[in-house]
Amino acid sequence: MTDITSLQNERVKYVVKLRGDKRQRQRDGVMLVEGRYELELALASGLRPREVFLCEELSAGPPAALLDPLPATVTRAVFEKMSYRDNPDGWLAIVPAPHRILDSFPLSPAPLLILAESVEKPGNLGAILRTADAAGVDGLLVCDPRVDLSNPNIVRASRGTLFTVPAVETTSGEALAWLRANRIRVLAATPHTDILYTDADLRQPVCIAVGTEDEGLTDFWLDNADLKVKIPMMGKVNSLNVSTSTAIILYEAVRQRAGKGELK
Repeated sequence: MTDITSLQNERVKYVVKLRGDKRQRQRDGVMLVEGRYELELALASGLRPREVFLCEELSAGPPAALLDPLPATVTRAVFEKMSYRDNPDGWLAIVPAPHRILDSFPLSPAPLLILAESVEKPGNLGAILRTADAAGVDGLLVCDPRVDLSNPNIVRASRGTLFTVPAVETTSGEALAWLRANRIRVLAATPHTDILYTDADLRQPVCIAVGTEDEGLTDFWLDNADLKVKIPMMGKVNSLNVSTSTAIILYEAVRQRAGKGELK
């Protein structure tokens, strides 16, 4: 028997509200995770759902981990009302939003971090998280955020790597103080320098700082950077998409560290 068939069900309305209301998510300390694969990563990180919804018509099978609580089954029409994906696979959960502080980061001997200042597009932040996961970074510092990490579109764009990469929202001042205390150099990505990113030594403890899509890093990070680097641009524009820029510089660090056996 299907548990929820009405589009006016209060639990359905609550999910829809969580999807678009940042204040509601923050007030309740929860977020939405849609997708079987994304839910598996959330479960593997230790999160336990408060509620799980399943549309059997759309589902190809349950997540690998045992679900507790058992999912509430819903009709396709109900699920599609709650869903925020183009091609839903029938799984959606309400989970506690991860809460991390800077001092909880488990740093490696030569930490490799990303700092994203005021990035406003969930798709870009999600793409940065996917790259961070692939490169094995120690963590992501989201400074003075314009989009919260509990945004469902970040979960979607990151393919669930929000749950595999330590990420924390903080202020620029707090982030700089923490980086200085841990002797981690700040490398600022900016077109306003003569130093190419390939000429920087990225084998030492380093945090790669990137800024907004339109304006780049603020003067705070440019003034406090230990080194400024640029990606060569041969066309008419002077910058790349922020997630693309991050990936290019990050994988230069991966290349350099691979040559010294320093990959984690």
